Amino acid sequence: MDKTTFRKKCIERVKRKKNINTYKQDKIIVRRLYMYIKKIKADTIMLYVPLKTEVNIISLINSLRKEKKVVLVPFMEGKSFRLVKYRLPLKKKQFGVKEPNNSNKYKKKIDLAIVPIIGTDRTLRRVGFGKGFYDRFFEKNHKNISEILFVSREYCVSSEVITDDHDVKGDFYITPKNSVFKRKSRI
Repeated sequence: MDKTTFRKKCIERVKRKKNINTYKQDKIIVRRLYMYIKKIKADTIMLYVPLKTEVNIISLINSLRKEKKVVLVPFMEGKSFRLVKYRLPLKKKQFGVKEPNNSNKYKKKIDLAIVPIIGTDRTLRRVGFGKGFYDRFFEKNHKNISEILFVSREYCVSSEVITDDHDVKGDFYITPKNSVFKRKSRI
């Protein structure tokens, strides 16, 4: 199976279960993420503003902001993005993505990047929506990011290697059903 076919299958699985316990699933993931952030004592966290098919982490963002953590989210620029501090109000941009107003680019060390995925393969490389935004961002910024954690509502892993070398490689993969997968080294 190729990446495009795998991506379609994973998206179909997510859409089929779109409204089935998503609130509960998201709450489980958010709790695990919060506990992990506390465990590693992360102060600077890259998150995302969720689309409807992605894990809703807004409550996590709000909790981290109250604790005075540095919360960064993508700000679209051409075929990639840069990180900006999360702040309200959010505006809807291309592909239905919401983001804060334009602000200064964040260039310092990031303790943890939490990234939504559609699926992955046994190399723990990201399969996303196919636009390459995250791939281009991580290619330029991977040296400043300590750990990468993937999240999704649906566990979707190919036993075959279907990803490319340029696809973002994660350290962990979390789904609601206690599916945590750790990769040994980031190469």
